[in-house]
Amino acid sequence: MQVLIVGDSELIPNYAEAGDAGADLRASESGEIGPGERQLVPTGISIALPDGFVGLVHPRSGLAVKHGITVLNTPGTIDSGYRGEIKVVLLNTSDVEFVFERGERIAQLVIQKYEKAEFVQVSELPQTERGEGGFGSSGRN
Repeated sequence: MQVLIVGDSELIPNYAEAGDAGADLRASESGEIGPGERQLVPTGISIALPDGFVGLVHPRSGLAVKHGITVLNTPGTIDSGYRGEIKVVLLNTSDVEFVFERGERIAQLVIQKYEKAEFVQVSELPQTERGEGGFGSSGRN
């Protein structure tokens, strides 16, 4: 599958390792995020995904563990019809300021095939063993 992309060549997403599902997204400018603050960080790139595919923006585990930085609307969704710049909503969950530089890896982009659902209104849903049991209803494990 080809993904069309425009932007600065040093900011184009790449896979760090051969088996990685997520390609690294980089900040196109330097900045800082204060404790408990969120910021929309531009990546300097735009992509064109084929119909039937979606781009999902996930946090980087290293930033989460080391600095408390996560993607607020995880996963962020990039639809195949979107042609604007990819921007990432970062949240600083720590109690110290987080400073990032242009070109720093800030998130991961996973490209995934999806199926469209046909929503059908019915008066009753089929029964299951779980039924209406919600959060925590299936046990602790």
